[in-house]
Amino acid sequence: MKTCGILLPIFSLPSDYGIGCFSKEAYKFVDFLEEAGQKYWQILPLGTIGAGNSPYLSFSSFAGSAYYIDLEQLLEEGLLKKKELESIKEENKGKVDYEKIREDHRKLLRKAYFRFHPDEDYKKFIKDNEYWIGEYAEYMSEKKSKFPESYFCFCQYYFHKQWLALKKYANDKGIQIVGDLPFYVALDGTAFTYHKELFKVDEEGKATVVGGCPPDAFAEDGQVWSNPVYDWEYHKKTDYEWWMKRLRHNFMLYDILRLDHFRGFDEYFEIPAEDETAVNGEWVKGPGMDFFEAMKKELGEKKVIAENLGFLTDSVHKLLDDTGFPGMNVLEFAFGAYDDSIYLPHKYKENSVVYTGTHDNDTVVGWYETLSEDDKKFLEHYLKYSTIERTGTVHLDLISLALESRSDMVIIPLQDYLGLGNEARINTPSTVGGNWEWRVKEEQLTDELKELIRTLTIKYRTVAEENAKKAAEEAQQ
Repeated sequence: MKTCGILLPIFSLPSDYGIGCFSKEAYKFVDFLEEAGQKYWQILPLGTIGAGNSPYLSFSSFAGSAYYIDLEQLLEEGLLKKKELESIKEENKGKVDYEKIREDHRKLLRKAYFRFHPDEDYKKFIKDNEYWIGEYAEYMSEKKSKFPESYFCFCQYYFHKQWLALKKYANDKGIQIVGDLPFYVALDGTAFTYHKELFKVDEEGKATVVGGCPPDAFAEDGQVWSNPVYDWEYHKKTDYEWWMKRLRHNFMLYDILRLDHFRGFDEYFEIPAEDETAVNGEWVKGPGMDFFEAMKKELGEKKVIAENLGFLTDSVHKLLDDTGFPGMNVLEFAFGAYDDSIYLPHKYKENSVVYTGTHDNDTVVGWYETLSEDDKKFLEHYLKYSTIERTGTVHLDLISLALESRSDMVIIPLQDYLGLGNEARINTPSTVGGNWEWRVKEEQLTDELKELIRTLTIKYRTVAEENAKKAAEEAQQ
């Protein structure tokens, strides 16, 4: 049965305090999803926000961002005062001002910390998470702020307490949470600081190689990332112990885990750490199916989405088939006039997830505005021969294509249902500034929008089921 959901990061939610969080607005959005006939809420990583405000460059593979803590719940617990909250209250301007957030939220969280008295629940949380929280608190205290380690433990306690309560609310409403697991970790973080054995390093503990992408038509020097590269031989000897802890923790936070850069498990591109370009890099084999067999043995059957976008080799396709994980299809990759794209909807498998675009793509409206005339004509030609009911509005036509496709899971960014342009784009890869900022306003989450989403979902779920039944009957003849 086809199931559908919406992609919206936590920071993009409405709230009165500059950034989306685990507040009453988050609970309202869960209600919105349920009433709109949705089954999934896809968010980005919940980790601490790193360089460039990216949630993919967290200081820890286990810690969550304190900026998502709902300050009003701290008020209810007597840890903050109403006038303190009023001092940072502001109108939702549709963007996150991270500089202001850091100043305002740290100030209030520290006030709450000094008023907090550890109870049995707090002590249990610390004990249950001792495999990571001590290192994280020490790292943040010594490297980042000189503030007491117990402050960072306090923040993690409330992050996890509030998030798991919100997740339970969503699950009780029939909504599953789809989260992201970055493939690499940051050089600036706890894993590389405290566990050099996990990575390819020299005798001084410095990374010998870093991740990246080889030169191609879009970047003649390739891309050099700052991420350290895993020593997979070491991980294999330990039965991937660190990875299993990381996965187990993330499956506590999310119901379904999207594995970013799935190709890296098959093979990855490593570059000498001292190089400024990727010209001297090389492809190296990853752990392959051995990793996923260890994962199944340790964790049992888990729900996973493989981020398998970009150029893929036969061995990556085989690994995806062997795991049985659904891969991703992105409609914005499909409509090049002179390219027989694998992302054209008629080529999809049932065991896959279709998106109009992801957080790294422009909105459908923004994307369409940049298409060449030939590409627009090809899209128009494709739509003409589809069986969807045309609206004449490109974002709704693309959403309809996704919903009608054979993919049994459909995730649509909220901005596309709203028909917003590139001002609502979440991230533009390889750029600095202006990313991870967009926020929806409460007045945009209307009953009319809810009814539109529900109507399209029910309509094309029925169409997809009828098409699947027809195909099965034809196969039997």
